[in-house]
Amino acid sequence: MAAAFNGFGQKAIPFLKALDFHQSREWFLENRDLFQSELRDPFGDLVETLSERFTAAGLGLRGDRKKSLFRINRDVRFARDKRPYNRHLSAILSPDGTKMEQGVFFVHIGLERCFAGVAWWQPGPPLLLAMRNAVATRPGEFRALIKALKKNRLELDAEGCMKRAPRGFEHVTEADLAAAIRNRHFAVRHEIDPAGIHSAALVDELVDFVMRAKPLLDWGRAIEGKVPEE
Repeated sequence: MAAAFNGFGQKAIPFLKALDFHQSREWFLENRDLFQSELRDPFGDLVETLSERFTAAGLGLRGDRKKSLFRINRDVRFARDKRPYNRHLSAILSPDGTKMEQGVFFVHIGLERCFAGVAWWQPGPPLLLAMRNAVATRPGEFRALIKALKKNRLELDAEGCMKRAPRGFEHVTEADLAAAIRNRHFAVRHEIDPAGIHSAALVDELVDFVMRAKPLLDWGRAIEGKVPEE
């Protein structure tokens, strides 16, 4: 039985601010206990509590504190920015509990913002092509998805979309369909009020978001199920 999530510690965000200021391994090691108690342990509780709730709701998303959380350390091998630590902590819950799947739930607690998402994020070429084909050839289904999301106070994220139609889709001229086909991913987001991360009520807020995003999960999974594995 997972430990119930009771909120992030009051020092979770101040810890991230201080870590971002110092950006040193020495400071982090001196304050590791604070990181564990205020941020990482509660994040593990959040992931496992959500996993239980998502399973009970039949959402097909799961995770645990070992596999789901990303490291606070940055991979700086090929980065210009050599700062060793992230300004956030994040986690993924997925159909198989790993970070390798598509059609996932993502939660991010950081200095700039706190948010959650449900996404097929930069899917591989066969799946992305299948999703674009679904928009172009079954526009009624796609528009029904958009209508359902709008009713649920959500809309597709347009971040990073292509400026021109991808090859093979130049014939799609209806504005809404053409815009969707230029997407490199299919995702919806939910902004989290940073003041609300210290309460157990965050769990209900995130479960409600994923229930509202379920039309996107259903649409994407129906397409994904027909795509040959890469």
